[in-house]
Amino acid sequence: MKAILYTHKDCFAHDTGSMHPERAQRLAAILNALKEIELPGAEWREAPLASIEQIARVHLEDYIEAVQEAIPTDGHAYLDGDTPVSPGSWNAALRAAGAACAAVTAVASGEATRAFCAVRPPGHHAEPQHAMGFCLFNNVAIAAEEARSVHGMQRVAVVDFDVHHGNGTQAAFWDDGGLFFASTHQSPLYPGTGQPNERGRAGNILNATLPPGAGSTAFREVFAEQVLPALSDYGPELILVSAGFDAHRADPLANLNLEASDYHWATRELCALAEGCAEGRVVSTLEGGYDLEALAESATQHVLALLEP
Repeated sequence: MKAILYTHKDCFAHDTGSMHPERAQRLAAILNALKEIELPGAEWREAPLASIEQIARVHLEDYIEAVQEAIPTDGHAYLDGDTPVSPGSWNAALRAAGAACAAVTAVASGEATRAFCAVRPPGHHAEPQHAMGFCLFNNVAIAAEEARSVHGMQRVAVVDFDVHHGNGTQAAFWDDGGLFFASTHQSPLYPGTGQPNERGRAGNILNATLPPGAGSTAFREVFAEQVLPALSDYGPELILVSAGFDAHRADPLANLNLEASDYHWATRELCALAEGCAEGRVVSTLEGGYDLEALAESATQHVLALLEP
């Protein structure tokens, strides 16, 4: 099974400050772990810069301009209370969105069947008109629009297993039945959205909530009994994954108590479903995960699952 792994050194230049949980060491931990093991069928590529046109399929142009203008020449500025930017943040954000778009192109053209974007900043909290929760641009939503606008796909799905609800992706997809969003997340927890009754105008949103301390068995039950059947019924031509690893039991920002093996299992289930409806096409992009050891182990299990036949 061929998979392409995207990253870029520019993603390290998004400096959030020494005490911020979404820091460059996260990406280093993942890359170091992946480079220590054999990855049969994997090819590394540099993430390209996304164009403004690609980003503007999701985000308002006034917002894009405001983000660019907010980038400081030195030090830090804040897009919101949780989302700092530094001189390197603009290119990092373009690389993160560009990686997701390039990955979609690679699987749409048949160059690969699966892809993982090891990039930052993350994206799933970014709404069309504002930044939020460490996120500047919504990488996975931008990738979904790339699949539709450039590659002619009619039905694209995002599955988000980050411990926090992907409010930005939900907001971007809310009115559009050609896009499907399924999220498993801890509730109550930041950002406070993602209740089961939030269904989207076309019934194209599925929110599967889990209580604090739920653990592996509850997560797998919700994934198998709610997410996978809804995804199968939708029949996407491409499955995109918002791969946040902060539901791990060691993560400091939540307490859903998953294990790294749960990410391997969930990824394998998604890949198996994709074989039946999406020609096997799965593209994943990094979201959260803030304990470095747990993040590295979980991301490694996720990538290994993507590489399995």
